[in-house]
Amino acid sequence: MAKINGFIDSWLSHRKALLELADTFGDDQLQFKPWENAMSLSELVLHITGATSMFAQTVKNGVFTPPPEPKAFETASDLKAIIQNETEKTVSDLESLTDEQLELPVEFYGMTMPGLDLLENGKDHEIHHKGQLFTYARLLGIESLPFFVSRS
Repeated sequence: MAKINGFIDSWLSHRKALLELADTFGDDQLQFKPWENAMSLSELVLHITGATSMFAQTVKNGVFTPPPEPKAFETASDLKAIIQNETEKTVSDLESLTDEQLELPVEFYGMTMPGLDLLENGKDHEIHHKGQLFTYARLLGIESLPFFVSRS
């Protein structure tokens, strides 16, 4: 259990920063795209939460498990509630993983790796996209941003 607890603590420092970043977004900014074929700000947020859930479920089930369908929202407050709910569910899923599941090999997009390594890849994926969201925020003129990890 120490393995997964260390992972959860590290991952949560990034997810909490995503929640803090979401506090800076206004309703009128949710559909912002820096270029035509980009994901919108809100699509990118939902991609992050859905993908991390997918990584946890894939390790839990031992086989690729598609991400959940993105939840509907109307406001920035709704989007933040989705992030919070998805975070709580993912924490629960991660806490349910056994050391054996973390060590078992999992196939993922042509690669085979232990479950814990796949989760680390998932965390890297979240960090990458969170960095993109920081760039979106700057392009939107948001000047006061949280630190890239939560210190709380």
